[in-house]
Amino acid sequence: MDQKREDKENLPVREASSVPEADAESEPVEEQSDLENNDSDEESANDDWYEEQEFVADPKQTQIRLDKFLIDRLRNRSRSKVQNAIKAGSVKVDNQEVKPNYKVKPGNHISIVLPKSLESVHGVTPQDIPLDIIYEDTDVMVVNKPYKMAVHPGVGIPNGTLVNAVAWHLREQLDELPVKDGNDPDRAGIVHRIDKDTTGLMVVAKKEFAMAHLANQFFNHTIERRYWALVWGDLAEDSGTVVGNIGRNPNDRKLFMVFPDGEDGKYAVTHWRVLERFYYVTLIECQLETGRTHQIRVHMKSIGHTLFGDPRYGGNQILKGTLYSKYKQFAEKLLTILPRQALHAKVLGFEHPRTGEHVRFESDLPQDMQSVINKWRAYVHARKQLL
Repeated sequence: MDQKREDKENLPVREASSVPEADAESEPVEEQSDLENNDSDEESANDDWYEEQEFVADPKQTQIRLDKFLIDRLRNRSRSKVQNAIKAGSVKVDNQEVKPNYKVKPGNHISIVLPKSLESVHGVTPQDIPLDIIYEDTDVMVVNKPYKMAVHPGVGIPNGTLVNAVAWHLREQLDELPVKDGNDPDRAGIVHRIDKDTTGLMVVAKKEFAMAHLANQFFNHTIERRYWALVWGDLAEDSGTVVGNIGRNPNDRKLFMVFPDGEDGKYAVTHWRVLERFYYVTLIECQLETGRTHQIRVHMKSIGHTLFGDPRYGGNQILKGTLYSKYKQFAEKLLTILPRQALHAKVLGFEHPRTGEHVRFESDLPQDMQSVINKWRAYVHARKQLL
């Protein structure tokens, strides 16, 4: 191949930084609730799902059981929820874990981590929707969420969600278990979310104690979350870290962006490493420290490597490649095969609420994403044959 042809082939069709904001989303988005719009890439859990409340006992505070002290100060929190939070290690007195029967003393500094809202199967219509269950016991289950499945109902998405499927799956099991052990159907919950069009692993809490325990892990960022993503462009390094506050784009509330000045948005950290290079796209693994909305998608776009196929952030256009029509046809075909962000929650690890053991799960890439990767791999092989 002569130098002139090589130079022509390396011309980008369009650089990632040149995608106009108006083109960032090519299709209209269904009306959704604010909760659904806040779906996260880690999803995670979403950091915004949990809150820490702090209290300082009055100098004249009479000694009182810790659970009663907290129940008197927390709105809409039952005794069982508070007690389970204490047992799960989500409550600390003067930075130390204590037992539920601890007596609060004057001047004690008390903190508690709780989910802001408990997604429950209670009141949700159970639907017989197949679930790809990777693991299940009496406390938790890990599922592999497919493409196009929303995590929970919202405006415009009344059913067909993971919560509907979980409600069906758990209905008989919960009826068979004793309520006194924390198995009331109202206590089975979604612990975190990933985007409707992102695939991969999620953990579901089947008991209130498990919900509290996992909430504490997500809040303290001790959950292991690794995603595989296909991004536009050839990254200059083999690994790196993106640190940048993420918040809503003031010009388009459906989009999120990085605020480099650090004065707006919420602190976010994404670690990435290259798995395989395909000249114009790269397969990477991302590990999350935080769980901000669209974190991987926004962080990678901010460094010029938009996720392949991502319609919301302009990745459904050819951002890197050659000017040859054959290449254009090839890339457009792959974008048809994968009309969504090439993002999969591949690894999920956490401390089991009951046993304390660290458990770790992996899932295979979905067929559409694997097919696109295989075709890029074949493209690289064919190109090398010409060199």
